[in-house]
Amino acid sequence: MTTKRQVVFPKYHKLMEQVGENIKLARKRRKLTTVQVAERAGIARSTLYLIEKGGTGVAFGAYFNVLRVLGLQNDVLKLAADDELGRKLQDLKLLNGV
Repeated sequence: MTTKRQVVFPKYHKLMEQVGENIKLARKRRKLTTVQVAERAGIARSTLYLIEKGGTGVAFGAYFNVLRVLGLQNDVLKLAADDELGRKLQDLKLLNGV
């Protein structure tokens, strides 16, 4: 079975790079090595390197496990928490009786 490669537009790579940098800074603030975090997250050190670079080919589960090791697992709840566009679309449907 072949896996489909996810395509992320170049303008969004900067966002992922910032996520990776934030994770790297969180690890360093906790004075944890890449080996420690990788082992605790159950991933290869090379995967952690990709995460800290904002790699878009890394599974979301790997990102989550690293956040968990850093005690930041609840930050995942902030993703898509403020769906402003979705609420506007819903309100339009309610106004139009659709």
